[in-house]
Parts: sequence; C-alpha cells; structure tokens
Amino acid sequence: MPHGKLSNVLSQSASPYLQQHKDNPVHWQIWGEAALNEARRSGKPILLSIGYAACHWCHVMAHESFEDPDTAAVMNELYVNIKVDREERSDIDQIYMAALHAMGEQGGWPLTIFLNPQGEPFWGGTYFPKRPSHGRPDFVTVLQSLSKIYREEPDKISRNTESIRAHLVQTLSAAGSAIDPDETTLQNQARGILSIIDRKNGGIGQAPKFPNASMLETLWRHWRATGAADSRDAALAWIRVLAYGGIYDHLGGGLSRYCIDAIWLVPHFEKMLYDNAQLIRALLWAHQETADPLFRSRIEETIEWIRREMTMPGGGIASSLDADSEGEEGKFYIWQKTEIDQLLGKDSEFFCTHYNVSDGGNWEGSNILNRLRVPAVENDADAKRLAGCRTRLLEARNSRIRPGLDDKILADWNGLAIRALAEAGTRLERHDWVDMAQTAYDFVAESMMTDDRLAHAWCNGITTYPALASDYGAMINAAIALYEATLDMAFVDQANRWVAVLNAHYADGQGGYYYTADDSNDVLMRTRHEHDDAAPSASAQILEALGRLSVVSGNLDLPSKASAFAASTWGRVSQVPMAASGTINAIDTIRNPKKLVLQNPAKEMLSAARTNPDPARIDLVSGASGDASVLLPASIQNDSGKQNDAAAYLCHGPTCLPPVFDAEALKVLLQPAKN
Repeated sequence: MPHGKLSNVLSQSASPYLQQHKDNPVHWQIWGEAALNEARRSGKPILLSIGYAACHWCHVMAHESFEDPDTAAVMNELYVNIKVDREERSDIDQIYMAALHAMGEQGGWPLTIFLNPQGEPFWGGTYFPKRPSHGRPDFVTVLQSLSKIYREEPDKISRNTESIRAHLVQTLSAAGSAIDPDETTLQNQARGILSIIDRKNGGIGQAPKFPNASMLETLWRHWRATGAADSRDAALAWIRVLAYGGIYDHLGGGLSRYCIDAIWLVPHFEKMLYDNAQLIRALLWAHQETADPLFRSRIEETIEWIRREMTMPGGGIASSLDADSEGEEGKFYIWQKTEIDQLLGKDSEFFCTHYNVSDGGNWEGSNILNRLRVPAVENDADAKRLAGCRTRLLEARNSRIRPGLDDKILADWNGLAIRALAEAGTRLERHDWVDMAQTAYDFVAESMMTDDRLAHAWCNGITTYPALASDYGAMINAAIALYEATLDMAFVDQANRWVAVLNAHYADGQGGYYYTADDSNDVLMRTRHEHDDAAPSASAQILEALGRLSVVSGNLDLPSKASAFAASTWGRVSQVPMAASGTINAIDTIRNPKKLVLQNPAKEMLSAARTNPDPARIDLVSGASGDASVLLPASIQNDSGKQNDAAAYLCHGPTCLPPVFDAEALKVLLQPAKN
C-alpha cells in the first residue's frame, strides 16, 4: 500500500456490515496484517470502528460522519481506518470492548477505539456525534485532539497502552486457580437473580431490559433441582412478559434484542437469531410446565418467522434483521390507528382494544402492538377473530420497505437455533422442525467445515476461518439435540470429532479452552470467553456440551475432562458470578448429568416426561428393549420381565434407577426435588 494511495477496500469483504460502508469516502481497510503493516509504515495511529449490520447507532454515526466528505478527509489524513464486523470477528470485538471497559467507559456499539500500529488500544468510546451534544465532544474534535496527543505526547500514549494491555491480560488471558464448584453454586446464583428481579414488570432490573436468557435458565434449573417455586414463578412471569410485550413481534413472530424501557413496551427493533433461538427453548419449558397455549403459539410463530424470513438457500439461518428501514428505527413495525381502521374496518376497535392501540399512540405518537395491560382473550371465537386481524395486518405490513437482512451464517448462532428447533420439534411432535434443524446442521457441516474444522462465518460462498470456540460448543450441543431427536449415532460421532479439534487447537493447558485457535495470528492476544453476553459464553457452551456428550457417548474421558474444565472456569468467574450464569447452568449439568431412556413408551408416559421439562436432562425414546439396551449403561439389566412393554429408566451419570412402567410412577420420578 503506497503512502497516500489508500482507498476504501470494503467491497472486497463478504460481510454485509462492511458492505454497508463500501461507498463511504473514508478509506476503510479490512482487519489484517496489510492494514496493520500500513499503520506501522506510515506511523499513523489506527482508528478501529466495530459494529454490526443491524445496529441503529452504527447507522447514525455512519450517516453523520462516515458519509460526510469533510469528516472522512480528517480521518484519512490522520489515521489508518479499519472497519470490523463484530459478529464476523467477535474475538477482536471482545478484546477491544474489554479495553473500553478498562478505560472506565460503558460498552456498546459502534465501538470506536484508537490503537497504536501494534494494535494496542490507548483510548476509545462508542458513538460520537457530528456536533457536540449531551456532554459528548464532536467527532472531528476527538480525531484531531487524539492525533495531536499521539504525535506530541508519546510517553502518555505508551503509559495508556501498557496499562490497558496489563488489564486485558489479567481479565481475558491470565491463568487462574481451579476451584471446584460446590453444591450451593446454582442455589446462590438463583438467589442473586431473584434479588434483582423486577417483581412488578418481570425480568431483571430497570431500563434498558434484556431477555437475559442464561439467567432465566438458571431460575428454571433451580426450580427443577430444588422445587423452589419462587424461581419457577419468576421464570414464568419473565417468559410471559416476553410473549406479551412490545419486544415481541405480534404479527410476524420473533423477539427484538432488548427494550429501552422498564415495562417491556418499546423495543430496540433489531431481531437477532441468538435471542430467538434461546426464546424458543424458554417458551418450550414454560409450555411443558403449564400447558398454556400462549407459549406453544409463540414457539410456532417464532419458528415460522425463522423459516419465512431468516432461512437461506441451502438451509443455513441468517444472522439478523435491521432495526431501521427508510432511515428510521422501527418504521417497519409501528402503526397509526388510522391505518388499522382502514385495513380492519369493523374489526378495528376490537383489535385495537386487545393490542393497546390508540389515536394518540403508545410511543412517540405511534403504536407498538403489545398485550401487556389489555383484556384477556375470552374464548376461541375471539382468538380466531384476532388471528384473522393479525393476518390482514401482516399482509399489509409485508408491502412496506423491509429492514435489511444480514444474511451471513454464523456457526455458533446456527448451533443455538438447531438445538432449539430439534428440541421443540421432538417434544411438540413437529417433525418438520426437526427437519429444519437437520438441514441447517447439514449446511454448517458441509459448507462451513474442512477436515472437521469449522468456519465461524459463511456469506455468499466466502468463509471466515478459523472458527471460534463458541462455534464448537454450540454445534456440539446442536449435534446432541439432533441425536436426541433421531438416535442417529453419526451426530454423536461428529460431536466427538469436534471435541478432538477443540483439544488440538484451543486447549489452554489448564483444563479449559481459549476463544481463538492456535493458528489465529491476527489478534492482540489469545483470550478466554467466560462471561455471558446475550448468549452463554463460549466456555459455558463447551462445558455444557462436554457434560451432555458424556451422557450419550462412550468416551470415558469426558466426565473427568468436564469436571476439570468446570473447576478451571469457576476459578476465574466465581468472583463475578452474575456475569456467568451460562457457566453455572453448565456446572449444573456436569454435577448431575441426567438421561431418561423411554422404552416403547405409551402416549401417557411420553406426556409425563414432556410435562416435566428439565434443561439438565437428555430424553431418548426407543422402540423395544433391544433398542433401549443400546442407550443404557452396559451394567443395566433392562429386561425386568417386560421385554417389549413400556419402561422408563432415569440415569444419573452411569448409575440408573430401577425402571418404572407407568406414567404415574414416571411423574413421581421426574417431579422437582423437594426443598
């Protein structure tokens, strides 16, 4: 790259987010050695901008600054400018977001971070406005001030980079002391979550409100493990408000990323695959526990949204839908009452009463459909009438200009979705959902894998290698869910091969795994990923995968491997457990791995199993006793004089309880433990 000859090269990237910026007058570079070498050669600092395609404030900063020729001229003169898609390179995002936190700043996207030519951060922020506002300086002033300090006060820059790097090593990479989690770990975490539950509105804390799926699962596991009704009730209230609130798309299905208020009315309208995969599983537990048709309908609607709007040719599932359309956040989803009146006619008042629609609106003069504080649907006729209204409104909404689709396919997010589809399909007897799961799995295994090594991302035939540890954790869990659905040992065999890849390329030498592979050569440091974000951490997903695989695999090394990894991880996260519910959930599986083998079950026995949902349990349904024997430890005698009759075996690790032979006995066996 000759000096002064830089140009915007983002058109060479497959990332939909980077493609959004390919026509900016900023001379954006793609992260890699070429860009870093240019910074070293020129002596310029690096301006690193990290975002993602569905990010509203990323769009705002782009329109205000990156599309402005005058601002771009300052950026091009003073910096080597690099643009990163946080979903494509979440390993890079993790490092520099942690650096921002080390500076005492609150995180978020767009992430705007300033680096020396070695890639070491010295200052940063998130969104910077075009003009000073809300106590934030304008972006050009920031650019010029930091460039001046970089040139004139190199010692200050060096002190900053050294301090931040030391913090990053300590928090993301340093070794810790292994600590065996004790029997109170799950209980203590559940109590901590209950202490910050919003008893009035559901969920955690006040605004903004996130689904926090890992915490929700902790409450559910605590209920199953101890019979703690307060954890069950808090989880059900939380799931119900997600199903009724404005965060849910009541016409098209699916959940938005979070709400900006405390009452779950006003969402940040972007829709992410990972949120919806985790929502399906939570709804499934709630439906199995209560038989409330609300939860089943939300599962059906959300999966239909994934099928209709997110599934790509070949079966892989896209990443997200944008919050914005026509330059406005939420425009695709909100309504004026006059529009609904015109579309629904005599049904309009009935619909508006049930979905909180008014002439003045419930948000900035417009209406967000929700069922938070509206009349209950009293009978089947009313439910059918409302369904017809929703269908008409959805048809009308489909004629609007749609939000952008980020069509890249991520292995870890697809793994979450595959698992959810397989579990819901199996338990609700929707074989078409299991087929969706298997098709998505086949896409990842065939189009995103070379010699058992996964790619992290696929877009338009271009893959991002090597995978992250989260890709293996999620896909191993997906494979086990498909084994649970089909009893096809090929899924278990592939899961074992992925564990071998983890051991070969990601092992940290302390019983755990790094986030990046040993041949990832463009990151500042190899880190671990142990704290949850919107999905469980990479370590949590792998830990759960090892625990679940030990239940269905003949690999005798897995239980001890899982226990060592649990101790290694717990030793590093136990000081901040509220950020590691995913790990605590996985520890629950490791400490008490459960397998239920149902031999030739009658309908009532299947129902007994499915009305006692337990995230820590794997259910395997076989035909006659000869088939069931393959699924049980070799030491178990499963004939019991009833060779081809219905029987159920509940196993805790390698130890199985005596079989039971009817639904009532199975219910007693599976009911939550007593406090």
